[in-house]
Amino acid sequence: MTASAGRLVVCPTPIGNLEDVTLRVLSALRDASVVACEDTRRTRVLLERYGVSAKLVSYHEHNERARATQLVERMQKGDVVALVSDAGTPLVSDPGFVLVRACVAAGLAVEVLPGPSAALSALVASALPADRWHFVGYLPRKRGEFASLFRSPETIVAFESPNRVAASLSALAAIDAERPVAVCRELTKVHEEVVRGSAGELAARYGEEPPRGEVVLVLGGAPASEPELGPALDALRKLVAAGAKPRAASSVVASLTGVKANKLYRALTEREGQTGSS
Repeated sequence: MTASAGRLVVCPTPIGNLEDVTLRVLSALRDASVVACEDTRRTRVLLERYGVSAKLVSYHEHNERARATQLVERMQKGDVVALVSDAGTPLVSDPGFVLVRACVAAGLAVEVLPGPSAALSALVASALPADRWHFVGYLPRKRGEFASLFRSPETIVAFESPNRVAASLSALAAIDAERPVAVCRELTKVHEEVVRGSAGELAARYGEEPPRGEVVLVLGGAPASEPELGPALDALRKLVAAGAKPRAASSVVASLTGVKANKLYRALTEREGQTGSS
């Protein structure tokens, strides 16, 4: 990719602490023909902090389509456009999707720089499983969608209004009061706080006093449902009736069904009064 090629550079910006901006992002902002930003006033604070002089144009949810067309035309003429949002990585619950899609459709290069993300910071700080996780933006308001989301086995990361944190946690507690949760508040800022606990505990805590500032919720995934005992126990009974040793048969059925061998053996002996040994 040559320096003169018209292209889009997606630039993550700090989510709180201005020192979190990367050297590559600062270089991209200095070199850009124009910086498209959500709020020119907020972006100018960052640029002035690091002595960056750049031409700014507004790019937000209300002018996204019209502005995307204009910016694509500029890039087709050779301009380099840097895209930033007010905080964090553009497109992650922020404007930018329309512009990226337009660039791809026009055959323009899109360069994405690494940088701050509130969702990733909260996930790591939560101490909840991060091998499989699901970012949902803001939590849904419809009850059915809300309940369905909490049945997911994956860790869930969501933004939430501080005024709705208690209600959202109460809704989760009604489904599973012991579900692990982390409430991550004001990440990277002076009053950063990560509170971990069960849905029931944190619903009660924030019901008394809502959190202040920007909040990211990290919710533990739904526990894996255990296979039904009935069909596995029926299979075990048939094996034992055919002459198999109860303990050995329990191990075989457990390996085939996923029901724990000890549970099968206890169920067999408790229900039928058997005391057979292996």
